Amino acid sequence: MAIRTEKLSLWYGTFQALFDVDFEVKRGLITALIGPSGCGKSTLLRCVNRINERWGYVRTEGVVEVQGHNVYDASVELAQLRKQVGMVFQRPNPLPISVRENILFGYNLHTGSKQKASKVDKEAIVQRALEEVLLWDTVKDKLERKATELSLEEQQKLCIARLLPVKPEVLLMDEPCSALDPKATAAVEELIWQLRGDYTILIVTHNMAQARRASDECAFMLLGKLVEHTATEEMFVTPQHRETADYIEGRYG
Repeated sequence: MAIRTEKLSLWYGTFQALFDVDFEVKRGLITALIGPSGCGKSTLLRCVNRINERWGYVRTEGVVEVQGHNVYDASVELAQLRKQVGMVFQRPNPLPISVRENILFGYNLHTGSKQKASKVDKEAIVQRALEEVLLWDTVKDKLERKATELSLEEQQKLCIARLLPVKPEVLLMDEPCSALDPKATAAVEELIWQLRGDYTILIVTHNMAQARRASDECAFMLLGKLVEHTATEEMFVTPQHRETADYIEGRYG
């Protein structure tokens, strides 16, 4: 398993957002987290790279493992964890620097003085990352252009590309298409599917059609609990729980 949680609970101050979540994400697959707003999807996602800890009032209990290692172990360095587990947010957040500098930002940050890449090597890193997200042909003549001047679709692809040079094993995506129009959404979904296999992808989405189109497995959450987790087509055709069926059929949420 790429990701595993056991009896994972989380509190924001006195409010409990997750309740004893046991969850497994298979290596190399795309797993979608679905459920109504406020059910704990994004909270669960952000436990995997401990980004919830940005807020001092968060308390977490239980186990979260990435590639067999408990990320809450005292010996874990957050910088190394977030190198291993990259994250893409709802709205594209490229840095207000050039496309090239965006791609190399994380690489330079994590390698530092330990690994001085030549200019030729860095150009190869930039090209490889942009090719991997199907963006090279579009921006190869715009590498010095500010990344914030790209379209939203291009910015979101760039944000994914920015993660790749540090060789993450897991990609977390929190509503990565929510700010995009239907055409751009389709393009990003195609990219996510292309990355499948090379990376383990955990994606939060409110879009039922997207969850069905763009995931191998699907997990349904409700009120901070994991209700059901199975192959995507099984969940949409023969859900095992009434709550899952009600949500998929639009009865609430």
